[in-house]
Amino acid sequence: MQALPPPSPEALTVSHELVEHIARTIVDAGGWIPFSRYMELALYTPALGYYSAGSHKLGAGGDFTTAPEMSPLFGRTLARQLAELLPQTDGMIYEFGAGSGRLAVDVLRELQALGCLPARYIIVDLSADLIARQRATLAQELPQLADRIEWASSLPPQMDGIVIGNEVLDAMPCELIHWTPQPLRRGVALGSDGFVWEDRAIDDERLETLARARATGSDDYISEISLGNLAFIQTLAGRLRRGAILLIDYGFPGAEYYHPQRATGTLIGHYRHHSVDEPFYLPGLMDLTCHVDFSAVAEAGIDAGLDLIGYTTQAQFLINAGITALLQETDPDDLAHYLPQVSQVQKLLGPSEMGELFKVIGFGRGVDIDWIGFVDGDRCRTL
Repeated sequence: MQALPPPSPEALTVSHELVEHIARTIVDAGGWIPFSRYMELALYTPALGYYSAGSHKLGAGGDFTTAPEMSPLFGRTLARQLAELLPQTDGMIYEFGAGSGRLAVDVLRELQALGCLPARYIIVDLSADLIARQRATLAQELPQLADRIEWASSLPPQMDGIVIGNEVLDAMPCELIHWTPQPLRRGVALGSDGFVWEDRAIDDERLETLARARATGSDDYISEISLGNLAFIQTLAGRLRRGAILLIDYGFPGAEYYHPQRATGTLIGHYRHHSVDEPFYLPGLMDLTCHVDFSAVAEAGIDAGLDLIGYTTQAQFLINAGITALLQETDPDDLAHYLPQVSQVQKLLGPSEMGELFKVIGFGRGVDIDWIGFVDGDRCRTL
């Protein structure tokens, strides 16, 4: 493994405690747990998991950088799309996995400038650490909007508004499938030196059906299936009375996701801005993600009665929604402000940066189907 920055003694103690907790869970389960359970424990165990402990996750000092952390133009551009949709609803915005709160700040600031503030901006998050950061960020930057912002740990029975989620789907625990070529469920057991892989027969009927449908015919092929993504979309659809769902994440349509050459899947760890192929490395201190199968997400939404509005790259969506016009608001002669913004926009749009790998998918119910974000370059035909 590449040389990685060492954790602090305090962080290492937390990781060791989490390893012991996961090991006990494996023993209690009879010696084996599916990888989805391991991922859930590594990310969300209270006080110990990656998203539940107090480590700094976002930005230069964390493990990865998201688009809202990179440039305020991302949230401002997204707000242009939301402003088109909000008047067609009861005016609620629900943001899932709000990170540091940066996206909420930029979206709300732009909506205020456009005279289109939501009635409520509700952040749905499970990380106490990140919620504390969100509260501090929003209180400092938008104190005048405090009465419009709420936090929730679960969804209301019915929603009338817009759901947004940036890099939410990739953080949901996924199943690992090993096609031999018969599909097996990859899980985690205990070996003499720690956690080890162990494959078992699939005992979940739905998972087996999905796995057989995605078979590549290879004798040795590993990839992911996210039951969590599908359940999330179905839950949103079941509660959305009227409104829109807009999700941004990295991933591919199904034909690319399960391409024969992608034989080791997309599961990856993120630690101090390094990509790590070993998912058992420093549990609790490293983020674990898998790319999104947007064909499966689209199918789940359609099956649940949603209108599939559009699917395109992040670059195309942001261009459609006006990011270049927002960039032009900065005087090009003011090099100290203009050049950094140009660099940021290049990272958001560049095909070798975030522009092509990240995709945007939109669903609607009872709202106009012509959204500015999908006016050009829609790729629904590829799903």
